[in-house]
Amino acid sequence: MAMGATAHSPRVRQSRGEFLALYRRLRQRAPGGARGAPETITPDRVRAAAGEVRTGRTVTMAAPVETAAGADNPQPAGHRLTGPPGAAVDRPGLSFATDHFGMNVHGDADSHLDALCHVVYDGTLYGGVPATTLTPEGATALSVDLVRDGIVGRGVLLDIPRLRGVPWLEPGDHVDADELAAAERHQGVRFGAGDLLFVRVGHRRRRTESGPWDAARARAGLHPTAMELLADRRVAALGSDGNNDVAPGVTDGVDFPVHVLGVHALGLYLLDYLQFEDLVPLCEQLGRWSFLCVVAPLRLPQATGSPVNPIAIL
Repeated sequence: MAMGATAHSPRVRQSRGEFLALYRRLRQRAPGGARGAPETITPDRVRAAAGEVRTGRTVTMAAPVETAAGADNPQPAGHRLTGPPGAAVDRPGLSFATDHFGMNVHGDADSHLDALCHVVYDGTLYGGVPATTLTPEGATALSVDLVRDGIVGRGVLLDIPRLRGVPWLEPGDHVDADELAAAERHQGVRFGAGDLLFVRVGHRRRRTESGPWDAARARAGLHPTAMELLADRRVAALGSDGNNDVAPGVTDGVDFPVHVLGVHALGLYLLDYLQFEDLVPLCEQLGRWSFLCVVAPLRLPQATGSPVNPIAIL
């Protein structure tokens, strides 16, 4: 086993009864408040997070938006220049280059943030808000506009492939709470109240080196039971270079248990399909795995999510 490698638990299924018991426990621990889990990011915690800045270097945690169809991206983002028309670029004087852009926000390729209205479970949204607040015109409650001022706080990156001594986790593999704690010890960091937790499973590196695959059917992610540790620590947001849920699923009767437990029960904002390949080398160079993090979704008043470009500032 390579240096830093660690044994991990075998794939463990979760019965529907076990999931429901966990869901009820986590729902009782939700922080409440209009903005969900980001309510744990107090002004004092933002000021403390600013103290994470030592070098002033900034790093993106977003992947480039995909405009070509692929195995994991049958509905790619559409982008075209809308001006200047034709040969107008060659004319004298002033002209402007303009664009039109559209995308499927919740796909399996592009980096995005899930709003609290994204997950409907048993006819309700987070906090028991009726799902009827979702209308053809948009979400009238719990939209991404709740975090229009951004989610800013201390970010912590846990690198699970680094812990295991492998380049990436294979699709279908999962990360449990014990392994999150082992990664903390290995990296000399600990996540806590108000933190933005990022868990690298190597999805993006595997995609880059081996090519896209049908990530809707097979991907690495968190085991649902790991969410209890996040509830205990009172984190504000959860992000991954996958979509946080493992596939094929491990929970009987629930396809996206981490989304249900995170968004619906705890009020966490989930960030899916990020990339950490720019950040990891800098963290290794500096010997630190925590940083100031700025997440600024677009101002989409009735949207269920937003494309996102989280920035780590070290």
